[in-house]
Amino acid sequence: MKKSATSESESASALIDNRIAELGDWRGETLSRMRQLIRETDPDVVEEWKWMGTPVWSHEGILCTGESYKAVVKLTFAKGASLADPAGLFNSSLDGKVRRAIDIREGEEIDAKAFKALVRAAIELNASGAKSKARRATTK
Repeated sequence: MKKSATSESESASALIDNRIAELGDWRGETLSRMRQLIRETDPDVVEEWKWMGTPVWSHEGILCTGESYKAVVKLTFAKGASLADPAGLFNSSLDGKVRRAIDIREGEEIDAKAFKALVRAAIELNASGAKSKARRATTK
């Protein structure tokens, strides 16, 4: 079981590498930088490739996705509405009840420290939900 999970992870990582290379412009550089920050924050993050070509980073559930469009690189946090964002990085999908996103345009820089704090908060939120579900399952 562990071996196939590693193979899938490596395959997804290679697909993400390919996407970054295919973009070949500021979007690829931006996606690469944000990926680097996610990996620095959580060396155990699982990279996935879902929904016909979307990079996904997970730790006990989805942390965020990384999509690239003509004018933006969009990082959508699956449970972003539940995360504190004191630096105000979330600038898209603000009306959603669950998700929040960060749209990064050409030339924009994201505060690395604040972004890493969001990633850590997403990890903690996923972990707390996983523990609650495990407790409920054992008490039934």
